Amino acid sequence: MSRILAVDDDHDILEVLQFILEDSGYEVDTLSDGNQLFDQIKQRLPDLILLDIMLGNMDGRDLCKNVKLQNETHSIPVIMISASHNVSDVLKQECAPDDFIAKPFDINNLLNKIKRQLAA
Repeated sequence: MSRILAVDDDHDILEVLQFILEDSGYEVDTLSDGNQLFDQIKQRLPDLILLDIMLGNMDGRDLCKNVKLQNETHSIPVIMISASHNVSDVLKQECAPDDFIAKPFDINNLLNKIKRQLAA
């Protein structure tokens, strides 16, 4: 069973993601504080990370960059989620995420992108 780590400062979004993903057969860990990302990764290595861009006082793009620059984590697919950013801008950044989903997201689109990244 694939493990997904969902990172978002909105607890309602995390609950929805956890419900959808667990209902689809994934094991899900959630995190509302980006400062704890690498501690969580060390505790339970995820197969994929869903990462919000706006995390309170943190920028998820910086976290994504750090994930992609670390030898231990660079191969973990990262799908960024945002209601306020342009897809093309996010995917062109240095150490870009593997994919992007705009909020509000379509459940089938989310699940298809996750399946595609896990199969890659």
